[in-house]
Amino acid sequence: MKLDSYLQLFFLGCFYFSWFLSSPAEAVRKYQFDIRVKNVSRLCYAKPIVTVNGKFPRPTVYAREGDRVLVNVTNYAQYSISIHWHQIRNGWADGPAYITQCPIKTGHSYTYDFTVMGQRGTLWWHAHILWLRATVYGAIVIMPKEGRMFPFPQPHGEIKIILDVETLVNQANKLGLPPPTSDSHTINGKPGPLLPCSSKHTFSMEVEAGKTYLLRIINAALNDELFFATAGHNMTVVEIDAVYTKPFTTRVILIAPGQTTNVLIKADQPQSRYFMAARPFMDAPVPVDNKTVTAILHYKGIPNTVLPSKLPAPNNTNVALRYNNRLRSLNTPQSPAKVPLKVDHHLFYTVWVRTHVQVVKMAHYFHIKGVFKTDFPDRPPVPFNYTGVPLTVNLGTSLGTRLSKLAVVLETLIPPKTLLSLT
Repeated sequence: MKLDSYLQLFFLGCFYFSWFLSSPAEAVRKYQFDIRVKNVSRLCYAKPIVTVNGKFPRPTVYAREGDRVLVNVTNYAQYSISIHWHQIRNGWADGPAYITQCPIKTGHSYTYDFTVMGQRGTLWWHAHILWLRATVYGAIVIMPKEGRMFPFPQPHGEIKIILDVETLVNQANKLGLPPPTSDSHTINGKPGPLLPCSSKHTFSMEVEAGKTYLLRIINAALNDELFFATAGHNMTVVEIDAVYTKPFTTRVILIAPGQTTNVLIKADQPQSRYFMAARPFMDAPVPVDNKTVTAILHYKGIPNTVLPSKLPAPNNTNVALRYNNRLRSLNTPQSPAKVPLKVDHHLFYTVWVRTHVQVVKMAHYFHIKGVFKTDFPDRPPVPFNYTGVPLTVNLGTSLGTRLSKLAVVLETLIPPKTLLSLT
């Protein structure tokens, strides 16, 4: 096992041990994020990227359900920065720059403060300004409350698999254009041995025969849905986006941008080295980076031969639909599916937004008239022909900024101690 694998297991063991030493209630997890620019060499050339604590990928935030998390971000880069805690139900400062908070300027610090409530599993964090999300991201691992176990067999170990893109963001992106097609995808920041100058930039996962492992898979790619598979091995899907699912077995998973998927994989094949691979799914005539990124699952104490992994064709809609149709919430008394059963207002929107959202928010807050109207219809006045060619013939659009006003009821959960302090 390589040194970085030993260090990962050591720090993970230290973190788990610290849970037993800490109080089950009101535990506080503190992290320091230093934002710096660092040169990273990939695909035969070096380029400057924004890093957190000099790491690529970035640090993992560990917590237990109910913990309070404090992350102090200090910005040493030349870009303003903000961090979004993806799908964490936290406070108002949630990262979208100029929407829920001002970005952190060069030379300044800001402390994010949130409590993990009603969630357990795998989520992730990422930058939420310009295109810095392409390089600034990391995992969030939330363990169940003290005394609660996983609703699936306890794994022997666990590994984080972060899928991303390797690309240069050019000046055009600063004008609001889409990102360029990526140079390659990566697994834990490494393109894998099938791409140029990348044999040493390959993520490797060591397993023991007969053991079961939990893979925490995160799609941090900017826009691509990705197929992911491990040669010769089945995977059992047990969680999507920190929500437990009814377990099902599959050879390949489909994971959307920003989505997380936890799977169990058992080392039950002939002892060898097997490719773990990912590539985009796209069944529309849209250009994508169709190169396959690979990592290696290798059994302990075996030779260097590698067995290839077979992925579906990039446009295989049937595989994508079959996979998505099998996803079901676990929905047990311990992990209920809290889905609203009453629909208060039906909406059907086809929207192309060009107005800066912050302008609308400022106009609403300061009661500035003439910026927007509140007569946006709940349904399109004219049915749109989605299959018409060309699509621009029947747009029938009109200029203007319109909003739809909805009555919103907010349910606030206040811990008993906080409630007492407010009285």
